[in-house]
Amino acid sequence: MDPVTCFAPIADINAVILILGSMPSTQSLEAHQYYAHPRNSFWFIMSALFADKGPLNYEQMDYKQKQQLLKRHRVALWDVVNTCQRKGSLDSSIRNDTIVVNNFNHFFAEHPLINAVYFNGSRAQQEFNKHVLPTLDERYSLIQYQRLPSTSPAMASLSREQKLQQWKRVLEYLN
Repeated sequence: MDPVTCFAPIADINAVILILGSMPSTQSLEAHQYYAHPRNSFWFIMSALFADKGPLNYEQMDYKQKQQLLKRHRVALWDVVNTCQRKGSLDSSIRNDTIVVNNFNHFFAEHPLINAVYFNGSRAQQEFNKHVLPTLDERYSLIQYQRLPSTSPAMASLSREQKLQQWKRVLEYLN
């Protein structure tokens, strides 16, 4: 089993919130795009949240437009896990003994306006709490952390619309 590596973050200096996943799916890694699986609700949710002038058709947006949508709304996107070994795409397949997390002290230093972190699912929050929080510089202790339901198609107990309703918490923070 070869190690898999996450992508660079989508972020700019104006980001005020950070959305964290665990590790991109196999399909996302092959496409070199966050949330490339067509049944993942992430881009559906982001386009619904940030449709300033009416609905956005996320399916017709190219990846660069999706990245710009996040940046325009001061949202950064990254993963907790930098590298790991995993068979398939499921978070439950990540081998715990192979996890290496990203450097969040460095990331937060470079993005000083971030005041809230939203976890895309429980595994991202679990790995952050286990591997990152104990090493996080105390100057980042005021950042608010909140888990939202996973946008993954594996999280089938909620519909896209139900997930969207819970993800609206992101807007409450931005407004």
